[in-house]
Amino acid sequence: MIRINSQRIKVNGLDIHYLTYGSGEPLIIVHGGGDGARAWTKNIIALSKKYTVYVPDLPGFGSSQAMANAYYMTEMVDFIDDFSSSLGLRSFYMMGHSFGGGVALHYTLKHPQKIRKLVLVSSLCLGREIAWWIRIFSTPVFYHSIGNAVVAFFRFIKKAAKVFGPWEIVEPVSKTTLHIGSRISSLTEQTINLISQLSQIMVPTLVMWGAKDPIVPFNHAYAAAELIPDCKVKIFGNAGHSVYRDRLHEFSTALAGFLG
Repeated sequence: MIRINSQRIKVNGLDIHYLTYGSGEPLIIVHGGGDGARAWTKNIIALSKKYTVYVPDLPGFGSSQAMANAYYMTEMVDFIDDFSSSLGLRSFYMMGHSFGGGVALHYTLKHPQKIRKLVLVSSLCLGREIAWWIRIFSTPVFYHSIGNAVVAFFRFIKKAAKVFGPWEIVEPVSKTTLHIGSRISSLTEQTINLISQLSQIMVPTLVMWGAKDPIVPFNHAYAAAELIPDCKVKIFGNAGHSVYRDRLHEFSTALAGFLG
């Protein structure tokens, strides 16, 4: 039975948890704003034969310590840089999902010399459209009032599971999740996109998407491919926002074919 390595590391004073496994060239995966490193467990196993995979819980997610102050894209980019440096990685493949795709995009623009190839999965920052319920959750009224109640509810469920059963629940909603959610969109659109900067991405790029993504439309992939000089697109039918889980085998095959 394969046992993925669960590790802890100090990154700029923060106690950070990450998963790693495999042998080969380094691949850093940046998870989305609604999950953590554990969501990528099956992908780590599938990719471990060709790559050494690193998936950190971003600060405030999963089992990683949160930053003391409010933070968003810039701080997450700096975190990835400090994390990779702490591991001694000078260059690597990078893949980001959803919010993590936005982080990966920003990172590539800021540190292009460190990225060998870039993979974006159902990524934010490639257009303005986003699901209506994300826009509602992002409003200040929801974030400052109802949001705290949602966090408290899931904390109760997590504690109850430990007391009354043998289950382990990874908290799906945290203050960090809600905070980031409040920063990614307004009531009408995504509040940050990199459309005007995509032509500056000079590393080979692959954009993968589920054709039935209910959060961000897959046509963002084609729009990005028209602007990024060296860009391929892979759309998976009958797959949603978490296409990396919905179509694990096909996703891993396409990824390995691109990375080499």
